Amino acid sequence: MKIDFPRNIGFLLLAIYLILVGIIALIPAFAIPSIVLGIIALVSGIFILIGR
Repeated sequence: MKIDFPRNIGFLLLAIYLILVGIIALIPAFAIPSIVLGIIALVSGIFILIGR
């Protein structure tokens, strides 16, 4: 079974962001600084807009 990763880096970063937010919601003790999540969200949005 081969896993195909999206070629679009924006969608890959969006997927990572959503996974991290889900983990934080389910496990409150798992702390990731909000600045890191904000940067990931911002970069993924920019890449999606420019089509990369």
